[in-house]
Amino acid sequence: MERPPILDACCGGRMFWFDKQNPLAVFVDNRESSDKLCDGRAFEVKPDTLADFTNLPFGDRKFKLVVFDPPHLVNAGETSWLAKKYGVLEDGWEQMMKDGFDECMRVLDDYGVLIFKWNETQISVGRILTAIGRQPLFGHKSGRTNKTHWMCFMKVPERTCDT
Repeated sequence: MERPPILDACCGGRMFWFDKQNPLAVFVDNRESSDKLCDGRAFEVKPDTLADFTNLPFGDRKFKLVVFDPPHLVNAGETSWLAKKYGVLEDGWEQMMKDGFDECMRVLDDYGVLIFKWNETQISVGRILTAIGRQPLFGHKSGRTNKTHWMCFMKVPERTCDT
């Protein structure tokens, strides 16, 4: 079977997917776990492929759509429900986010679309855009306090001049 056309590079619990088993997607995360949240609900991280988003095990230009919803917290207790659901960034997060974004763009096909989700509760959108060194085509704020941002990027190949 041919590789699915969608990559979710940090799937976590697949929380925003309507179909959490969508056959069009490859779900990747660097962790696998099954926990109970503070309210007793089960929470599972079960990627198809166990890998770090800064070093994806796929060739160049393999996906038409990449979803990138990386951890966005720098302060959360190691065993807190926030850390379990969303993960936590470590020191040097700016370089890690740049490397991860570049890696997502590497596996994205020419004229493919990358959807980037970021919550600016602890790190502003301006800081994350500076870290990754790119500007989105467009985006949308959502959530109760408008701190979650959905941004759209497109991989446009660099033009070469034939002389």
